Amino acid sequence: MRAVIFASSSSGNCLAVSHGGTHILIDAGISMRRIAASAAQAGITMENIGGVLITHEHSDHVSGLKTLLKNYPIELYAPHTVANRLMGMLPDAMGRMHIIPVGEHFSLGGLSLLAFHTSHDTDESVGYRIEGGGASFAVATDTGRVTDEMLSALAWTDAVLIEANHDVERLLDGPYPPYLKRRILSETGHLSNADCARLARTLAESGTRQIILGHLSRTNNTPQLALNAVAPALDGLPAELFCAPELGCMEVEIGERCPCSR
Repeated sequence: MRAVIFASSSSGNCLAVSHGGTHILIDAGISMRRIAASAAQAGITMENIGGVLITHEHSDHVSGLKTLLKNYPIELYAPHTVANRLMGMLPDAMGRMHIIPVGEHFSLGGLSLLAFHTSHDTDESVGYRIEGGGASFAVATDTGRVTDEMLSALAWTDAVLIEANHDVERLLDGPYPPYLKRRILSETGHLSNADCARLARTLAESGTRQIILGHLSRTNNTPQLALNAVAPALDGLPAELFCAPELGCMEVEIGERCPCSR
């Protein structure tokens, strides 16, 4: 199984997961042009994408959907509340939306998938665990806290993309207005670097061997700050640590070593 991260930040999010002849996207929060170019760079034709799985309806996760739906016969997959909101926002989603059960495994081509709830300031938001060919990968961003449901879904994965959104001091000293700082720091906001470090250690202790930090804030974090905060938590554990790019593609062979940027 292979994951290719097209973009991961507070400005836009999209990644592809492939196994055998099955290719899916998780979120489409960048332009259709960037999605198509990134897919081509990864050797994936847009016509072969089996579906787009949506985590929630915030613009940094769905901004490319409108144009994507107008240009390609792509199916959408989302939990009930997210699906209803998207169908209200995007007329072209009608008839192409599949409502998925949260907490129950479902199949898409050669992949087995599990949606699990995250704690974010929407009516519903989810992460995904994906399994195929004996390998497992999970995505969990946009959450203000780590719940037992999340831990259960993330544990024993080969690789994860988890949120390291902000450095708390940088956020508090930064230009955001007080209400936005409170939102980000709340239990329905985003994970800090310190939160991510604790989660990363727990997952590494469960057997996860590739940990990718994602959804970094451009204003309140840097890749080096995030890596410096999380790396000490993994001391003595056989887990590799990487930071997903805001732009460009990072390819990860799940269960193997060394993601490489293209």
